[in-house]
Amino acid sequence: MVLRNHYHVYVIELSKDVLFEAKFKKCNPGYVTGKLCVYVGMTGLDPDVRFDKHKAGIQSNRYVKQYGLRLLPDLYEGFNPMGYGEACDTEIEIGIDLRSAGFGVWQA
Repeated sequence: MVLRNHYHVYVIELSKDVLFEAKFKKCNPGYVTGKLCVYVGMTGLDPDVRFDKHKAGIQSNRYVKQYGLRLLPDLYEGFNPMGYGEACDTEIEIGIDLRSAGFGVWQA
């Protein structure tokens, strides 16, 4: 039996210190001072487990490992779970929406 709808999107708050990373700043020219900086991802795991893996350096994004503070479930829980294709699309859409709202956003 194959689980078709076991993918999750997730959003992690990053420390504002990530704004000192030139690459992060360059990818967020519309960042509004005071807004959150976040990482948006998707996973076949529970978002809590995925966050712990990031922080432990297991298949980790560098910004999450160094600057990740906590999950922001209010920004993603309503979407989960879903199929792989939908999760890919939703991850992109969440990133676009948050960036257009002035957030600093990083996606792998």
